[in-house]
Amino acid sequence: MREIVLDTETTGFDAQNGDRIVEIGCIELVNHIATGRHFHVYINPERPMPEDAFRVHGLSDDFLKDKPVFASVAQDFVAFVGEDPLVIHNAAFDIGFLNAELARLEGMPHIAMERAIDTVRMARQKFPGAQASLDALCKRFNIDNSARTKHGALLDAELLAEVYLELIGGRQQGLGLAGLDGSGQTVVPLQTPRGPARPPRPHAASAEELAAHAAFVAKLKDPLWLDG
Repeated sequence: MREIVLDTETTGFDAQNGDRIVEIGCIELVNHIATGRHFHVYINPERPMPEDAFRVHGLSDDFLKDKPVFASVAQDFVAFVGEDPLVIHNAAFDIGFLNAELARLEGMPHIAMERAIDTVRMARQKFPGAQASLDALCKRFNIDNSARTKHGALLDAELLAEVYLELIGGRQQGLGLAGLDGSGQTVVPLQTPRGPARPPRPHAASAEELAAHAAFVAKLKDPLWLDG
């Protein structure tokens, strides 16, 4: 099963009123394991970068001015994600921006929300009342996010892939033998190593054993196997 872990960075929060995507990062998973294939691109948003957004991701007008516009990377992006499920933290935000960008171009597909696996929703269901930010989940699962001094689409997608693995059961997913102790920690039964196999023992009864058995049977009154 192929899945794509996806993140974007933008110029703001409102895709319907002029905010644009400035970075896309995608990680390919096959059977929940990262394959090493990824899609990553910085994008010229064709508009000035607001100061508030710059403080979040550090992508300046000067840095982005020579980067490709979305129209020139759209086909490669669509080809990479294919029709596979998209693992996204707060999926409505990223899919809303992606669809706004795709709608500006003729012949580009719409990304259905049904494709999204929303890790915010998963985290809130699994840990009701707890913080569900990416940083909070990295802390909960002891995932090193020390390199995340600012938001970045590819780094965040890499961290999200690890968080997603933990949310669906971690490295013990599907083992079936793992349980939970009283503290909620995962416990795996220890496997006791076996020594070398013993040679089979003879099973034929000796003459003495046969005689003893016959004497025992002779003492039985009306054994069932003699009825009829």
